[in-house]
Amino acid sequence: MTSPRPTPTRTRGWVLGRVAGAPVILAPSWLLAAVVLTLIFAPSVRARSDVGPFVYVVALGFVVLLFASVLVHELAHGLVARARGQQPHEFVLTLWGGHTSFGGAAPTPATSALVAAVGPLANLVLAAGFLAAAQAVDEQSVAGLLLYSGAISNGFVAVFNLIPGLPLDGGRVLEALVWAVTKNRSTGTVAAGWTGRAVAVLLFAWALVWPLAQGVQPNLVSVVWTSFIAAFLWAGATASVRHGRTQRAVSALTVEAVASPAVGVPYTDSVAHAGATAAAVGAHEVVLLSPEGRPAAYVDRTAAAAVPAEVAGTTPLTTVAITLPVGAVVDGRLTGSGLIAALSDATRLSPIVVAMTDGRVVGLIRATDVVAAIRA
Repeated sequence: MTSPRPTPTRTRGWVLGRVAGAPVILAPSWLLAAVVLTLIFAPSVRARSDVGPFVYVVALGFVVLLFASVLVHELAHGLVARARGQQPHEFVLTLWGGHTSFGGAAPTPATSALVAAVGPLANLVLAAGFLAAAQAVDEQSVAGLLLYSGAISNGFVAVFNLIPGLPLDGGRVLEALVWAVTKNRSTGTVAAGWTGRAVAVLLFAWALVWPLAQGVQPNLVSVVWTSFIAAFLWAGATASVRHGRTQRAVSALTVEAVASPAVGVPYTDSVAHAGATAAAVGAHEVVLLSPEGRPAAYVDRTAAAAVPAEVAGTTPLTTVAITLPVGAVVDGRLTGSGLIAALSDATRLSPIVVAMTDGRVVGLIRATDVVAAIRA
């Protein structure tokens, strides 16, 4: 699977090496998966091949082979992504198989679809290779058992990942297709996320509801295992839907939507004169400008309102102002992700920043208002 969002910190686990400039990480949860899968596959090994006390060794060999195939799948994602200008952040093997994270989202639908599709394609190539090699050995031997298992597992990984629903690779391809048609990435993400939810429900129904409808007692192991997979798919699909909606809100974001109208006045102004200036232009906020024209502070409206009217004309505006650090300014013409990036930089200096257009103060933006707008 691929993850288009940047991962700020490295996943916990053991670093096995580096490929394409990114670490290959074995997460601790992989050990749990290895133990569980070894116990599950051991009876099949015992039934198909006489390996005596080495049954668990052979079963573990199959598990290692399976996860090596998953690693090839993830490396294929990363290598093709890097060739398309998208730097991989890390390759991780986990309880659920693996995932590849990138330092940013794919720039085009074509890149997103290609990076997603190449993983399952690599597994199909491996499946064909294992199947061809298996023809040359005794299928009852340990080598034959492992080779046939490798062919089947790679075929399964490829087909399963091509299911058109996020967070699977097929879902990423569907997302890219909808994105290309609608010219809107977030629409594709939401659509593929809902499809992923439907896949999770159908998978659970196949394991539990379908056998009951046929009058057959469901297999407990199959129901439990399928439920875990369905829950994982549902969680990933739900996160994708939320991410798509957030991206849609971000893309529609403007300064006018999040800023309180403001006006800039000289720092030498009085409380009364600044209030009259703001009222004349319909502004709710007042920003004090330094002699160079830089936003230096903003008026605390509660403090300004507490100044008695009879002394407001002689009270310096600086007495009711809160200082702004240099750089707490954004371009009032920015929109969408560009605005969010600028606000991210500016709010590191102050939770309240000034929006300016062509050197003129147009608004005062509070970080809490931006968060509320995106959530809404």
